[in-house]
Amino acid sequence: MHLQHHTADEILAHLPPALAHRLRDDDPGTAADGHGGLARRSFLKLATASGFALGAYPMLAQAQDGKAAPAAAGLKAFQQPAAFVKIARDGVVTVTVNRLEFGQGVHTGLAMVLAEELDADWSRVRAVHGDANMAYADPAFGMHITGGSTSMKHSYAQYRELGARTRAMLVAAAAKKWGVPASSLATARSVVIGPGGRRLGYGALADAAMQMPVPEQVVLKDPKRFKLIGQPVTRLDAQAKSSGKQDFGIDVRLPGLLTAVLAHPPVFGSKLAALDDSAARAVPGVKAVLRVPLHDGGEGVAVVAEGYWAAKQGRDALKPQWDDSGREKVDSAKQLASYRELARKTGHVKHDADMAPLAGAPNRISAEFVFPYLAHAPMEPLNCTVQITGQGADAKAQLWVGTQMPGTDAGAAARVLGIKPENVTMQVQMAGGGFGRRAILSSDYVVEACSVARAAQAAGLSAPVRTLWSREDDVRGGYYRPMHVHRAEIGFDAQGNVLAWDHVIVGQSIMAGTFFEPMMVKNGVDDTAVEGMGEPYKVPMRLSAHHPKHNVPVLWWRSVGSTHTGYVMETLIDDIARATKQDPVAYRMKLMDDKAVRHRAALQLAVDKSGYGKKTLEAGRAWGVAVHESFSTVVAYVVEASVVDGTPKLHQVTAGVHCNLAVNPKSVEAQMQGGALMGLSMCLPGAAITLKDGVVEQGNFNDFVVPRITDMPAIAVHIVPSADAPTGVGEPGVPPLAPAFANAIASLTGKPLRELPFKLG
Repeated sequence: MHLQHHTADEILAHLPPALAHRLRDDDPGTAADGHGGLARRSFLKLATASGFALGAYPMLAQAQDGKAAPAAAGLKAFQQPAAFVKIARDGVVTVTVNRLEFGQGVHTGLAMVLAEELDADWSRVRAVHGDANMAYADPAFGMHITGGSTSMKHSYAQYRELGARTRAMLVAAAAKKWGVPASSLATARSVVIGPGGRRLGYGALADAAMQMPVPEQVVLKDPKRFKLIGQPVTRLDAQAKSSGKQDFGIDVRLPGLLTAVLAHPPVFGSKLAALDDSAARAVPGVKAVLRVPLHDGGEGVAVVAEGYWAAKQGRDALKPQWDDSGREKVDSAKQLASYRELARKTGHVKHDADMAPLAGAPNRISAEFVFPYLAHAPMEPLNCTVQITGQGADAKAQLWVGTQMPGTDAGAAARVLGIKPENVTMQVQMAGGGFGRRAILSSDYVVEACSVARAAQAAGLSAPVRTLWSREDDVRGGYYRPMHVHRAEIGFDAQGNVLAWDHVIVGQSIMAGTFFEPMMVKNGVDDTAVEGMGEPYKVPMRLSAHHPKHNVPVLWWRSVGSTHTGYVMETLIDDIARATKQDPVAYRMKLMDDKAVRHRAALQLAVDKSGYGKKTLEAGRAWGVAVHESFSTVVAYVVEASVVDGTPKLHQVTAGVHCNLAVNPKSVEAQMQGGALMGLSMCLPGAAITLKDGVVEQGNFNDFVVPRITDMPAIAVHIVPSADAPTGVGEPGVPPLAPAFANAIASLTGKPLRELPFKLG
């Protein structure tokens, strides 16, 4: 179904909140700068011109009422069961999942959704990755992407329909074989059941079923009949991962495989001035030392060897001299000083409320917040294996890589290798984390791996090459969560009514320079930098932003802008409650917008389950509360914390989660646990990335701190019941943790924490 077959509001309902908001607001002639914005009718043209086709999938199976979902005249690739379901003769059902599995449980969740409508025997269901085929593009975005907590949100309807279509084809095949009406047949646990108790397993029917016409319309189950959806199901990959048997991209083994390790320039974008590689070439196992171009115009040196250790030893033996002339050498201390200066001036305006009441407000809060660069630091460092075969027009390439954007990365590989795009095959691998680092529009590590493979081939090495980053490469390799400074001036009365809130944010734009810029940067403000500000409270806010440019690559980091905006909003709300001697929960409930029904439900659930206000805490402990919506899901945390020997300590976390229908409550629980732990990581001293003379100062877990098992609090996760179509849970668990923790510490010390990581001194 084409884009124009739907109303604008229907289409916008399937886009990320910031993007949908951006397009809703864009009506020519209404922009604050007087020039108008990107009209909604221009969106498709822009998207196509930017290098990807926007595909708005049919608004099918959205409702939970089991009614027939109207299909398009001619199904799209992402609606065809053949691309997603394989049923072996032994009855094993293999579901192809259109998202990268890197810890969030999507292989289990989407397989559950399809299996539910298929009436499959769950004990015989398996899941595998898709590839760069357009059938596996996000059905709302029309591009390959795992991110923005959209996997379940965007593919829930899709996978229900895929399961229902497959089931209908199996039933049609059985009806034809038995010569009975399809309406007389039923299904259960991968078996078609006919009159008189006749039974045929799906495995016996699979070949015939795939020859049946694909139905354009299907009737979906009444949710009351769900057997899988909504149940706590153990993940399909749990046994392999917990036993150490799961292979990841880093584990790829191919005949004759060589491993490459790169020396990257210490200052981003620098080039080689000179190189002494004699010692590197003398290392046993080293096959070649290659100068290769990098994605940012810089240059690196690849040492290709028989195994990682030889390659690393060879790299350590290199004696490069770098030319960093013309490259900015960022210094974190100087950068912070400049950000603080900018924060005192109104930037590009996002919201422009009347600030006149600020001068006469009986109570004032002036606050400055500092947030550092953050590395993604997934447990599996970046890696990509490339095999080139053939020559000239017949050349082909295969890539083995854990990528959140296989289509984008395949296109980048084709350009670097000089190979036709149709001759590039992506073998998407299980990934050991990513948090956004494997979804990068520059395809930096894939470009790097392809540059190495091409140079190796030119040097006479015909073997596949695995380019592997060390932990130090990963921490120093750029694409950080941007550094930010916030400045707030808030006026309020004795009852806590906010009279005026003047807020300035300073930080690099993630979207500037990408094909998302025309959609996501409006009037000079990157929507990802300000998302969540003001929400869900009734506060008159003037919100503006500055986006200085620096020679530090930046990228989304799990929960994107909410990593800092959620902290600022929820600690300042607590500050006002404290200043006006109000209970922070009651104050939030009073200040929330009338539409914040889900916020209230999540917060109340967390409060009720935690015993807040009723349970007597241990001596030296205090409550902390925060609630925040990101990616259409609301998470509230009520925590218990203390200060032990001058160090903040988090003891107990109770979560209230409103993600609409929880497809797999176990996955929701796991994502909240992981999100809370990642939120805690922002609070720990040593969790910052800093630069001196353009060089990143951190390199490994000895100087870039992540939480250890001893830091992990007890976490109880509670889900607000809902039958509405699910929203995402991959990221929303991160933002409220740090402010809830900070609010508890402020209760104990009387001093608000304005900087992450925490500084009590």
